[in-house]
Amino acid sequence: MTRVAILTPSLAPADAVSNDILGEREVLKRNGNDVKVFSDLAPVRNFLRNPEDVLIYHHSRGWHPGVQLVRELSCRRAIKYHNVTPAEFFAGFSRTDQDLCERGRRELTDLAAAQCELYLSDSSFNMQELIAIGADPSKSFVVPPFHHIDRLSTITADQETLKKYSGDTTNILTVGRLVPNKNVHHLVEVFAHYHYDYNNNSRLIIVGKGGEGFSPYAKLLNRVVEKLGLTKAVVFTGVVSDEALKAYYLVADAFVTVSEHEGFCVPLVEAMSMKLPITAYASSAIPETVGDAGIVWTERNPMLIAESIDLFVRDSAVREALGRRGYRRYESMFTNEKAAHIFLEAMSKLQ
Repeated sequence: MTRVAILTPSLAPADAVSNDILGEREVLKRNGNDVKVFSDLAPVRNFLRNPEDVLIYHHSRGWHPGVQLVRELSCRRAIKYHNVTPAEFFAGFSRTDQDLCERGRRELTDLAAAQCELYLSDSSFNMQELIAIGADPSKSFVVPPFHHIDRLSTITADQETLKKYSGDTTNILTVGRLVPNKNVHHLVEVFAHYHYDYNNNSRLIIVGKGGEGFSPYAKLLNRVVEKLGLTKAVVFTGVVSDEALKAYYLVADAFVTVSEHEGFCVPLVEAMSMKLPITAYASSAIPETVGDAGIVWTERNPMLIAESIDLFVRDSAVREALGRRGYRRYESMFTNEKAAHIFLEAMSKLQ
């Protein structure tokens, strides 16, 4: 039995990194390992006592103590890189997030220089960043993240949400934290083109933490909505239960993201699993994740996204064909079973 410590600055519900960590723990335990998740450093040193033990450090933001531990330990070490958002996205919105991202980018160089035994990345986009700053390509592998889609597929959708948003109104959905790199303010402008030029019986449903309206960015979003006269057509749900999330996917006619920076973007895979047509901008890892399961535009033109939404809504054949294609892509590449196989194969290369 191998002792494996999974190290992270924090664990949180409805968080993609946390879901990946919990998925890793389950798979490693199922394969006979002694696995513990830590966000406190002191117990890690006591747990990892032998050179054959394994540390998996998840990196998505600055956390100097964690990076120091990676550099100091003499056991086998693996990095799971989820990408670090460029700090400039948070300038003027959150000094705390800006600092965390600046440190995270600096510490990425330290992690590459630590010559760990394994470098795992959610996407090829992430892996190429690591290699570019010095990670050994022969020790670098793409491992898609674990997620909670298995749970979404089995639970019953929230009936109140289904009842409230079912009907004749076209529902355009996006899912994710309301932070500047997600470019939600631009998505509201995209929706305005669709709502006013194509279909005024439509609404934009924005699901994710930050919709409560308290942060500077959330306040900006509300001002954009008011300025465009969309107060009654844009819904900020805030954090929702899995049952409500499933309901929002079921009532949606299309999934849209115009995010400017993603290391993977799990909601795209959720949309595929629910057979929703997708349209997006071709930024960061988005084209790699979407593949042929949606319409991805290299040109940052809101009218193109609006036209894509209109196509999905008007043409049921296109909508259903993309839905089927997305589901096939999910089943062939992104199920937890597939992720487990790829993860274990990569972990077997630890020397």
